[in-house]
Amino acid sequence: MDTKWIRIENPQAPKEEELQAAARVIREGGLVAFPTETVYGLGANALDEEAARKIYAAKGRPSDNPLIAHIASLKGLEPLVTDVSKVGKELAQAFWPGPLTLVFPKSGLVPYGTTGGLDTVAIRMPSDPVAKGVIALAGVPVAAPSANRSGRPSPTTARHVWQDMEGRIDMLLDGGQVGIGLESTIVDVTGTIPVLLRPGAVTMEMLEAVVGAVEVDPAIQGPLTAGMPPKAPGMKYRHYAPKAELTLVEGAEEAVVSKVNQLAKEKLAAGFRVGILGTEETRGRYPHGIVRSVGARGQEEAIAHNLFAILREFDDLQVEYIFSESFSQDHLGQAIMNRLTKAAGYRKVQV
Repeated sequence: MDTKWIRIENPQAPKEEELQAAARVIREGGLVAFPTETVYGLGANALDEEAARKIYAAKGRPSDNPLIAHIASLKGLEPLVTDVSKVGKELAQAFWPGPLTLVFPKSGLVPYGTTGGLDTVAIRMPSDPVAKGVIALAGVPVAAPSANRSGRPSPTTARHVWQDMEGRIDMLLDGGQVGIGLESTIVDVTGTIPVLLRPGAVTMEMLEAVVGAVEVDPAIQGPLTAGMPPKAPGMKYRHYAPKAELTLVEGAEEAVVSKVNQLAKEKLAAGFRVGILGTEETRGRYPHGIVRSVGARGQEEAIAHNLFAILREFDDLQVEYIFSESFSQDHLGQAIMNRLTKAAGYRKVQV
């Protein structure tokens, strides 16, 4: 397949003619990668089961891993669901359009091929102008998981998409680097108390400020047990992972720096290429290996923005082992640690 790469002249105010071809590809059952405010998405008609199968095939994604249906306006929600709970309405009103996905009971219009066999459907209304424009012009809800090979770090630039998807999809819309850099927050609103399924830029604190109590799905703390179906993308399988073996080191700063240096020296002495994921505060304290700072600890937005790009850079540098500092679990740190923990396959060292 010949993948067409189209650069958007002004991603904040895209021209309709720049997006029409992409919308037509989606309507006709093809695949288009495009930027959102979170990461690049791989879009197809969410109501077309064959198009959903194409997404799973392009990504190498297990078919029980549900897709998120993206809409351009609130009027697109009603046909896709059978009920909108009180908390669902409150959260949609507070955070749409934006980086929040809500899980509702699905209507018969949405095929099981899109929902991973579930009777629920995950829905988001993105705020990115390119994403909104493509979805509106397509005239259908657009299933759009991250535009990467399954399990890999999510793409935050068009180049990342091209690395994974060139020859596998019909079109790539290049809207530059995305803003947030982590996938959307996912909340199940099928019950009276909302349940956090995946943390993101809409944090627990922000959710609680709108609806009060929010429960946390156990899969955020650890892997799903065998036979458990994932309720949302990224819950069941190794996800966001570089090619290298990633280990998280947790504890007080001094002990973490010492342990990372010890582990790095051991692997380097054995002849391996080693990457170290540190911060602005510690980057000068790692004399060995390939050191990258993900940002200052007080700037969580910058850490989230840089994380996946650095993991992909380590891949480009053919790093074989990565040792990473850990971060606070509060606010956006919860999402950062969720992605790192999944990328590490829950491999952690406590010091």
